[in-house]
Amino acid sequence: MAGGGNLFGRVLSYVVNEFIVEGLANNRAFQRFAVRTNKSLENLSSKAKEVREELSEQWKNARGRDDHFRQ
Repeated sequence: MAGGGNLFGRVLSYVVNEFIVEGLANNRAFQRFAVRTNKSLENLSSKAKEVREELSEQWKNARGRDDHFRQ
């Protein structure tokens, strides 16, 4: 009997998830939110990459000067 309860829970979870996914997929406000969030995350990722490259270049330049003085 314990297995039957688990099966019922899984079926209920599946049905609820299907309704939620369908509801959100057809909701214009949620779609706008998703698109705005995606664009924001892409912009943030791009800026983080630029900063990382800039810091890497600064680090290389700083180490290069340091190595030059050691010789």
